[in-house]
Order: sequence, then C-alpha cells, then structure tokens
Amino acid sequence: MRLKNRVAIITGAANGIGLEAAHVFVREGAKVVLADFQEEAGNTAAQKLKEEGYEALFVQVDVSKKESVTHLIERTLDEYGTIDILVNNAGITRDALLVKMTEEDFKRVLDVNVTGVFLCTQAVVPIMAEKGYGKIINTSSVSGVYGNVGQTNYAASKAAVVGMTKTWAKELGRKGIRVNAVAPGFIETGMVETVPEKVIESLKKMIPAMELGKPTDIANAYLYLASEESHYVNGTVLHVDGGIIM
Repeated sequence: MRLKNRVAIITGAANGIGLEAAHVFVREGAKVVLADFQEEAGNTAAQKLKEEGYEALFVQVDVSKKESVTHLIERTLDEYGTIDILVNNAGITRDALLVKMTEEDFKRVLDVNVTGVFLCTQAVVPIMAEKGYGKIINTSSVSGVYGNVGQTNYAASKAAVVGMTKTWAKELGRKGIRVNAVAPGFIETGMVETVPEKVIESLKKMIPAMELGKPTDIANAYLYLASEESHYVNGTVLHVDGGIIM
C-alpha cells in the first residue's frame, strides 16, 4: 500500500475528482478526511467508505473562511492525531466573458480557488514542519497555464495556484515538505455535464488523445505526488490533459 497509515485531507471531496481521490487514497491505506461545503453529499460519501471498511471522516468546510479551516484541522487532529497529506482540490467556476463578468463572481472564484488554497496550506504547514514530513498537492488547470475564453476569474485563480506552488516548494522543501500541483485538462465531471455535445466533440478533436479525461486520471496523479515515489519531485506542475496544448 502506497499510503499506508498516512492521514490525508482532500478538499472538495464530496463528489467529482475529490471523491475519486478519496476512494483511491483509502484503497492505498490512507485515513482520509473528506472536506467539503456540501454536507449531505460529504456525509454520504464518508459513510459509504466506512461501510466498505476504510477509515474516513467528513468535515464540512468553507475553505475561504479561516475559522472554518481551523475547525477542519482541529477535527482532523482530534480524530487521527496528525496530517501527512493535503490535497487542495476544492474549486469553483463562475464563467463569463470579461465585459460581462461581475465583480462579485470574480472575487468569489478567487476567494475559493486562491484564498482557500492559501488558508488550508498555511494551517497544515506547522504540523508537517514539526515532524519534517508532508505532501501538499494543489489543483491548477490548463486554463491557468494557457488561459481560456470566458474564464478570466478561473484562469487567474489557477495561475495563482501555480505561483503559490512554486513559492511554497522553495520555502518548505528544507522542512521535508514537498509541494506540487496537478493541472487537469477537460475531465468528465459535473463541470462539463452542461456543455453541449457538439462542443464536447470539438474539444476531443483538439486533444491528441482524442478523449476527455476521467476523474481517476487526476486521482492517480494525486496518488503519485502523495506517495514516496515522488520523494524528489518538488515545485512541479504535472499536466494531465491528454496533450491538449504542447
């Protein structure tokens, strides 16, 4: 088991990529805290994992609020005593063209996608630094690297995640903490379910792999970066996008 007895917090774990990551991590021996704002879905997901014999805990959190993040960390420590892995997977979109985007939607996306990553990471670092070990995995996006029409706020937030990842890798590497990011391409999640089929087909033609990714593809990337196999990987952005832009 690649994560035996490791304690992992995964934000945005009530569904989609985060939920798939929770399944992958527990199968590899981790004790997983599913952190999400969606209470009902999160509780249901954690309960199913427990029924399957895994160690899992749901904690409701608003990652953009410091007091909520503090509660998440305290609950995790109360339950498992430490934190080895943080996956900053939570993220939202509020898409619109630049001239139509509201200031409220711009700020809300940055609150969750940037401030949330900052607050969660800041909260776990003292715990990891004290024992000289930790894995922090941030979720960026191809939109944050190359931009995307209608995603000024989202692209800005995911570009910020790349910058924070590289900064923290430099700051925390000497403390035994590895910080990396994953940049997903177009993945079959709730975010793309509302996209018209014609658009999906045109997207596939842009991707050399000729298909959309699956949540498992991203979860497996998280697993690699959370495991000891990536011990010497620090400050990287792992693209999992089917080669959409090369």
